[in-house]
Amino acid sequence: MELAYIPSPSSGVLYLGPVPLRGYAFCIIIGVFVAVWLGNKRWIARGGRAGTVADIAVWAVPFGLIGGRLYHVITDYQLYFSEGRDWVDAFKIWEGGLGIWGAIALGALGAWIGCRRRGIPLPAYADAIAPGIALAQAIGRWGNWFNQELYGRATDVPWAVEITSSSDGRVPGTYHPTFLYESLWCVGVALLVIWADRRFKLGHGRAFALYVAAYCAGRFWIEYMRVDEAHHVLGMRLNNWTSILVFLLAVLYIVLSARKRPGREDTVEPGASDGDGPADGEKKADDKKADAAEEGETPSAKERADAPAEDSGASTDSGASTDSEESKDGAGSAKKG
Repeated sequence: MELAYIPSPSSGVLYLGPVPLRGYAFCIIIGVFVAVWLGNKRWIARGGRAGTVADIAVWAVPFGLIGGRLYHVITDYQLYFSEGRDWVDAFKIWEGGLGIWGAIALGALGAWIGCRRRGIPLPAYADAIAPGIALAQAIGRWGNWFNQELYGRATDVPWAVEITSSSDGRVPGTYHPTFLYESLWCVGVALLVIWADRRFKLGHGRAFALYVAAYCAGRFWIEYMRVDEAHHVLGMRLNNWTSILVFLLAVLYIVLSARKRPGREDTVEPGASDGDGPADGEKKADDKKADAAEEGETPSAKERADAPAEDSGASTDSGASTDSEESKDGAGSAKKG
């Protein structure tokens, strides 16, 4: 007998009048907004312009959604193309089914296109948005709760999730809420990346690689608990092998990148930092002097006093030359007299 459990919603769709609001899509949208908001704050702190993260996200998010759906459909093709299934369901993204591996891979392609158009290094951008992506995943996992999917083995722990649906082979009962486990793990990953980035000044894509490695470590044991249908390779689920491979690649990147390019990038966005050109005060002073020269005005005493040392030197030499010439003229006049 279960003393406590997490109830599942009776429906994954809420209606605002005639407009359906699907819980799965709502969680993804909120996650995207959080990722862009946090990424923008981190990008500005690194020396970038406000709004750049959102501009590039216009490319990254659609690519990521397409990539995530493609990975899911390809690795679980039997859900859409086997006998008795309707292949049109492969396009119903609101019903659930996004593979994070495909979302990150194709989302990175979209981000690269956006970064290239802005002249921004992709690794620097990836470092800025890494914690935000982890938080977006934490929020997005609650979409699985709305859809009553991707739960773990049967259990009677107080935090078990109650599954009431019997469609698509589900058996009503209480199960390990793997969606909750992954959501909490992703929050921890975001905090880890933020702390490590501040502590070790991660740059050149290493903060993003840390996010990938930490997420894969958690995804491995969470995936091991799931009971939904999946392909197996050598006794393990396909996503377990993917977690191992991607984890090793991320750790290798961190090691090699730290040796080749230690520290952070000096400039993450051309023209955004003060070091790319004269300061605003200097530009205004130069513009004022140029206007005065065009109008034939002479600089004031204060402006002459503030002039660079080399200008003063040049004036002294000119004055000395003039005095010398006047002395010569005077001497010549005296001789003539």
